Amino acid sequence: MPPKKKLVKTFTLQLPAGQATPAPPVGPALGQHGVNIMEFCKSYNSQTESQRGDIVPAEISVYEDRTFTFVLKTPPAARLLIKAAGVQKGSGVPHSQKVGSISRAQLREIAEKKMADLNANDVEHAEKIIAGTARSMGITVKE
Repeated sequence: MPPKKKLVKTFTLQLPAGQATPAPPVGPALGQHGVNIMEFCKSYNSQTESQRGDIVPAEISVYEDRTFTFVLKTPPAARLLIKAAGVQKGSGVPHSQKVGSISRAQLREIAEKKMADLNANDVEHAEKIIAGTARSMGITVKE
């Protein structure tokens, strides 16, 4: 087994799937650690090509020898809710002005998709977390 590489930094970038470029925020974030920016962009774009149109966060780990690895996460819950509700953005005053609504089935689908990245033991708890996000965005959940 090869010796372990020393981890220097880990950080997360939220990028459009299949459309990462060396321009900010990718260039400055990776460049300050001496990582090959084009290598990251090519591998990120090839892995996220099927999810084009979504924002896909990548958790990047940079090592002492300037190599990197990254793990793809699921899109942010807010983005999934906006897509499901068919609205442009959340409400500026969510408790008094509602912008859209989603069904229980859509809520469950989003909760199941986000389950891996949430701190929840089962889908019911994940649904409550996603419902809270929807509430704070001015999106109602219909029965």
